[in-house]
Amino acid sequence: LAPKIDLKRVAARTPGFSGADLANLMNEGAILAARLGKKSVEQEHLLEAVEKTILGPERKGRVISQKEKEITAYHEGGHALVAAALKDADPIHKVSIVSRGFAGGYTMKLPAEDQRLRTRKQFLTDLAMMLGGYASEKLTFGDISTGASNDLKEASELARKLVTKYGMSEALGPMTFGKTEELVFLGREIATEKNYSEKIATEIDVEVRKFIEHAYETAQKILKSHKNILQKIAQTLIEKETLEHEEFYALLKQYKIRPIAA
Repeated sequence: LAPKIDLKRVAARTPGFSGADLANLMNEGAILAARLGKKSVEQEHLLEAVEKTILGPERKGRVISQKEKEITAYHEGGHALVAAALKDADPIHKVSIVSRGFAGGYTMKLPAEDQRLRTRKQFLTDLAMMLGGYASEKLTFGDISTGASNDLKEASELARKLVTKYGMSEALGPMTFGKTEELVFLGREIATEKNYSEKIATEIDVEVRKFIEHAYETAQKILKSHKNILQKIAQTLIEKETLEHEEFYALLKQYKIRPIAA
């Protein structure tokens, strides 16, 4: 390891990693350093290894049009700006429009420390942030792309969990719906038994839609009131392709955003 490595920066990006995950991360960093002909593993090698472990390898060779690059920049800028403008959001560690794994770009948002419990407010913040990319595309281009498909899938799944699993719907109250059989050692659901009526099923759908609509309205409100900041983030991403934590917050500092509740 290079002598000046700050392992706290690596730790901040790896909440929830097991010992084996961290060993794999260090190994990936060493492989990258060796590939580049370096004598020691440096900070950037470890940060790159974190992203490779979480998101997959970089695909810099992928050729994209200027229009697609612009859409991706506004999409990721939307995610990042919504997160930065919400009180209960986790800090943004990196925003990038470089393809990685199956993602065209990504916004890395991670908690400052390991969390076992999450509150309703935090979930509402997560939902608004997930819909930030979709809202940004619609606001900027008056159209939407397939780039938001995974965000919408995750937001829909989370909203349904808030209603059926966590008892966080005000209309349906502190109850759970659906009996789930799980493979505990794999952390995977294998079957869900429907233990509620068709009337309740309709009410669940209504509540899920309410969560999604509220999150979308929150994202829209932030992006409309800070359109100039969104434009600045997107233009910077088009030029530089990547914004690290320090660069991102330095860019926002001049605008003095007052965070709101989701």
